[in-house]
Amino acid sequence: MQQNYKVNELFQTIQGEGFYTGVPAIFIRLQGCDVGCAWCDTKNTWTIDPDKQSPLRALSDHSDQSSHWAEVSAAEIVDEIKRLRYSANLVVITGGEPCMVDLRELTSLLHSLGFQTQIETSGTYPVLVDDKSWVTLSPKVEMRGGKVILQSALERANEIKHPVAREKDIEQLDALLAQLNSLENKTICLQPISQKAYATQLCSRVCIERNWRLSVQLHKYLGID
Repeated sequence: MQQNYKVNELFQTIQGEGFYTGVPAIFIRLQGCDVGCAWCDTKNTWTIDPDKQSPLRALSDHSDQSSHWAEVSAAEIVDEIKRLRYSANLVVITGGEPCMVDLRELTSLLHSLGFQTQIETSGTYPVLVDDKSWVTLSPKVEMRGGKVILQSALERANEIKHPVAREKDIEQLDALLAQLNSLENKTICLQPISQKAYATQLCSRVCIERNWRLSVQLHKYLGID
C-alpha cells in the first residue's frame, strides 16, 4: 500500500544544525506533531487542519511558517525536487515529527536516485526508515505531550542532538545515554536553546570536557531558513 506524506514545506538551504552543519540540503518538512516542546520554532506544523490542505507547488521552494500542507506520494515529492532543479544531494526530513509516519518508501526511493537522507526526530515514535538513512535524534524529555523516548529510537540513532538550557538538561541526557550499551559510532551534539549566552557557555564547556560536538543553529546566526 502506497504511503502518502503530509508536506508542510519543501525548500533548499544550508543545514544549520548537528553533524551536517554547513552542508547544502533539501528540506522536507512534514505536518503533524504531538510532542509539545515549549521552545519549538515550528509550532505551525503541530496541527493537521483539513481546511489548510493545499497543492504541493503552493508550498515548495520557500519557507513561510504556514500551517498549510499537501498530501503527496514519495514519487510526487521526487518529481517536485526534479522540477525545482535543486542541486543539493542531502535530503533532510523533519517536522513536525516525521516519524509519525512510515518513511521507508520515501527514503528508499531517494537513495535509489543517489540522494543521502537525514531524519530529524524526537525519538518518541518508531523510526521506520531505510537502513542507509542518517538518523538525528533530538530527545524531548518531559514535554507537554507526555511522550517518552523509545529505546529502539535511541539504538537506531546515528546522532543524538540534545537541546540544552541548563544543567538539568545535561543530566537528562546522561540518563538517556546510560540506557545504551555503547556510544560507539554515535555522534553526540549539544545545542543551546535560542542562542542564549548561558546555555551556549554551558554546552561549550561540556563539549570540550567530553569531546562532544557543539551545534549552534548556524542558520539562525546567518539569518537564513
